[in-house]
Amino acid sequence: MTARGALAVRGADRIAAAGLLALGVAFSAGALRYYDYWGPNGPGPAFLPFWLGLIMAVLAALLLVKAIRSEDPGEEWLPRGDSLRRLFLVLAATIAFVALLQVVGMILGTVLFLIVVVRFLDRHPWPLTIAVALAVAGVNYLVFTFWLRVPLPVGVLGF
Repeated sequence: MTARGALAVRGADRIAAAGLLALGVAFSAGALRYYDYWGPNGPGPAFLPFWLGLIMAVLAALLLVKAIRSEDPGEEWLPRGDSLRRLFLVLAATIAFVALLQVVGMILGTVLFLIVVVRFLDRHPWPLTIAVALAVAGVNYLVFTFWLRVPLPVGVLGF
């Protein structure tokens, strides 16, 4: 890779790291500004967002330092060929999942999304594909609908 190509790759790393660092700091600061960090009974609503933002900022700072110090050009940051096709397939499946969520519901939508990703992207056999899709959708249902009582979108089929 040419020196200009290496600069472009490391430049992308630097921009991404700087953006993530700014988001992490803003997330932590916003948590402290709008919510209480500690309440009479322990951690308040700002506790978790503050620490998540702080961890994100520290990791982004480490990435930024690594990108600045590195002389290794690294891999190309824009996928090509089959990798680009796989990226677009995941993006298209995700957009379809979100767009059809109100029609098919969360449980069936999860099954369909995972069938597309596991079978057509990773090319796993049908029995494994169906087992993974049903298991993940079942865990989603048990955790969110049954245990936490979160009202997930229900499709026209009633689930």
